Amino acid sequence: MKKTCETRDKLLQVGFDLIWDSSYGSVSVDDICKRADINKGSFYHFFPSKTDLVMAAYELHWTEKRPVMDRIFSCQNPPLMRLQNFFELLYSDQKAKAEKYGHVCGCPFSSVGSELAGVDQRIRGLCDQMMGVATKYMESAISDAMREGSVSVTDAAASARHLNSLILGVLLEARVKNSLDEVAQLTNQVFQFLGAKMIAA
Repeated sequence: MKKTCETRDKLLQVGFDLIWDSSYGSVSVDDICKRADINKGSFYHFFPSKTDLVMAAYELHWTEKRPVMDRIFSCQNPPLMRLQNFFELLYSDQKAKAEKYGHVCGCPFSSVGSELAGVDQRIRGLCDQMMGVATKYMESAISDAMREGSVSVTDAAASARHLNSLILGVLLEARVKNSLDEVAQLTNQVFQFLGAKMIAA
């Protein structure tokens, strides 16, 4: 049973990494099995298709990421500190992935979601849902910042949606240019938009 779980988990991790590193279309079931050193029969024992693996892999990625998001966006932290810590984490994660893969990877959800938007509605919907959850975290922090008077914006929901679009655009540009320069400036851009001051380290 333990070995079975380990095999499934390995397929999920390898599949997620390969697709984030390149793209959904360029990665085959054979590629995933070869990298994971697992036979194709085992793949289809766990997943009827590559789409099913991707759905499970991306859901697992979010499940593992959520406790970190909950900790960063805890109401025990000042609202602006939540946002600043989030963007610092975003940069450090992108930097780590760039060092691992040799290039900037961008957002895993927007990358595969945009690639399959007109092809696979299951994956498109999942990616849209995951990006929406991230927006809700930011909306909550902005709403609390508005209440304490530390930002100049007046609509938390609209501001969070705008910031989500900004983040996705910056990560897309970073992937295309293979440069983290804009990602490093994201916190400054966000705080300027919110009319807030950076928190001293």
